[in-house]
Amino acid sequence: MRPAFDPTLYLVTDTGLAGARGVPDVVRAAVAGGVTAVQVRDKTASRRELYALTLAVREALSGTPGVALFVDDAVDVALLAGADGVHIGQDDLPPVEVRALIGPDKLLGFSAGDDDEMAVALALPPGTVDVVGIGPVWATPTKPDAGSGLGPERVAELAATARAGGLRSVAIGGIDAARAPEVTGVDGICVVSAICAAPDPEAAARALRAGLDGAPA
Repeated sequence: MRPAFDPTLYLVTDTGLAGARGVPDVVRAAVAGGVTAVQVRDKTASRRELYALTLAVREALSGTPGVALFVDDAVDVALLAGADGVHIGQDDLPPVEVRALIGPDKLLGFSAGDDDEMAVALALPPGTVDVVGIGPVWATPTKPDAGSGLGPERVAELAATARAGGLRSVAIGGIDAARAPEVTGVDGICVVSAICAAPDPEAAARALRAGLDGAPA
C-alpha cells in the first residue's frame, strides 16, 4: 500500500542554499511551518553523500509521519534509505522500469513540462506515476536548464490535462509567497529557494501556506 501523500506544499531541498544550517534543520523548520512533502535533491552529491543526506532528512521527519519523503532521480538511494518515493525526469530511467524496481508500495513522481511530455506521462500504464511535476512556472536560478517560464495559465492547462488523465500535479519554478496565489489548477506547489534560502524557513513555509489558502501570513 502506497503511503498517503499530500502535495499541497512540496519542498525540494538545496544543500547550498541551506548553508551552515544544514538541510535536515531547514526541513524540520519548514515542516513545522506547513510543508507537506519533501524531496531530497543534490545534483553535486555522490551517491554515498546523497544516501547519508536522505537518512538525515528521514530522521528529521520521524515525528511527522504524514510528510512523504522523495529522492530526486536516485532510485537506489530512495530504496536503500527507506524513502516513500522517487521523482524522475524525462531523461532519467523509464517510469515503467522504475515502477518495477520500486514496487507497488512506493510513490513515483515524473516531470512533464509541455504537451509532449505530458502525453508520455498519460500513456503510461495506470498506477505507474502518482504525481506529475509541471514547470517551470517562472524561470528559476535553482534550475537554469529548465528553460523559460510557462506562466500560470499554461501550467493550469497542463494540470487540467493531467487531472483528466487521472494524475495529480504540482507546479514548480520561481514560486514564492507573493506568486503562490497565481498558481491555480494544480494539487500543490513545489518550492526550493523560497524556503531553503529564507532566513526563517518555518516563517517562509507559513507565508506560502497563507498565500495558498488566501489568508494573511
